[in-house]
Amino acid sequence: MTDYEMVIGLEVHCELSTASKIFCSCSTKFGGAPNTHVCEVCSGMPGTLPTLNKQVVEFAVKAGLALNCDITRKNKFDRKNYFYPDLPKAYQISQLYYPICRNGHVDIKTANGVKSIGIHEIHMEEDAGKLVHDPLSGKTMVDFNRCGVPLIEIVSEPDFRSADEVIAYLEKLRDTLQYLGVSDCKMQEGSMRADVNLSVRPRGQSEFGTRTEMKNIASLKAIARAIEYECERQIDVIEAGEKVVQETRRWDDEKEYTYAMRSKEDAQDYKYFPDPDLMPIEISEEYIETVRSQLPELADAKRRRYVEELGLPEYDADIITGSTTLVKVFETTCAICGAPKDASNWVMTDLLKLCNDNHITPEDMSFRFESLGEIIKMVNDGKINRKTGREVFAKVFTDNVDPAEYVEENGLAQVSDLSAIEPVIKEVLASNEKAVSEYLGGAEKNFQFLIGQSMRALRGKADPQAVREALQKLLDEMR
Repeated sequence: MTDYEMVIGLEVHCELSTASKIFCSCSTKFGGAPNTHVCEVCSGMPGTLPTLNKQVVEFAVKAGLALNCDITRKNKFDRKNYFYPDLPKAYQISQLYYPICRNGHVDIKTANGVKSIGIHEIHMEEDAGKLVHDPLSGKTMVDFNRCGVPLIEIVSEPDFRSADEVIAYLEKLRDTLQYLGVSDCKMQEGSMRADVNLSVRPRGQSEFGTRTEMKNIASLKAIARAIEYECERQIDVIEAGEKVVQETRRWDDEKEYTYAMRSKEDAQDYKYFPDPDLMPIEISEEYIETVRSQLPELADAKRRRYVEELGLPEYDADIITGSTTLVKVFETTCAICGAPKDASNWVMTDLLKLCNDNHITPEDMSFRFESLGEIIKMVNDGKINRKTGREVFAKVFTDNVDPAEYVEENGLAQVSDLSAIEPVIKEVLASNEKAVSEYLGGAEKNFQFLIGQSMRALRGKADPQAVREALQKLLDEMR
């Protein structure tokens, strides 16, 4: 059988985190009752005029700069004409001829090394509404809340050759846009959606094969499965002596297969023309440099700094910088306790374990982030021990209690006063005469046993070092 390779290009739609829509003042908040975030403009009523949200331009420029794009100094909006029930104007305002960003690239890392993926363009546009299919009645309802929510569409070059490269690229885009604060990129809420254009060709052939497009796949895992399936399907079609049809296909995640939706449209099918209601946008060099100066430290730079300056292992730095929420927790904790490696250890072990045990993501955590640093500082200052610290943090994680108040109210403070520790240890020695006698006779291992018994008698609240010193002192006096 011929050795084939897949060729993939992506169109990634990301909803921008603006408070209002791109051409009107309606809320962009996710989850409102159907058709409550709608006005005359975004519902396409006759006689209404769009007004561009300035922050959409700023966010698009930020994304373009972070993704190494050239910013188009003069760009404009176009109308993309098509009829669909969730598009009330029967056209979508987008950018075809003069997109705001062009010629960028993203460096990704997979098991095969580092690879640069070209970005053809980024353009601004408005989102469509949402169709809700009722399986009981067989009816389809329309929710226009999402209609007019601002999007950037990031169009890659056809540079991908595997599902692993696609996933690495999408993760890099997600991390970058989240760090910039321009999009939350929550695929489960539809704020990041990927259309996958895929074809196959014999390895070594320069010409592209016929491509299909898989639209709006809802998760990274589903995207990887869809790519593998569609690649095998196209190879089977070609090997059977048939031709791949250029079409749009839908991925069924439950049945794990793609099926045809409609023939694939090209630009001419949409009859694009310049939008007459929106003026061209002129972006000055001064504006671009102002936006550039406001760019935050992104994941790659932060990862390097954590390793080189804070001394974190690369694995820890990779995990922490993979989530902007974990970064906030880690950096807040470091600022309070002053111990980066301790902060990393608690985040990597205790925090992530609590997330896993409670079946939530770091983004869903609701405790006060300063609390973890306060707990670590209490442990490092000897006010509580590590075991107690874990107990306190578990309570903070679930109930958002104040750590210091919880320690005081529950009598969890560590005892380090020898006058309080020695009487308890004397009772332990009196209750374990055989172990004491054997220790005094040379059985050094019994010391650890007596340490354990002393800590148990002190209910784990004593400073281990103070217990060790007090026990050694009392045993030396018995020699």
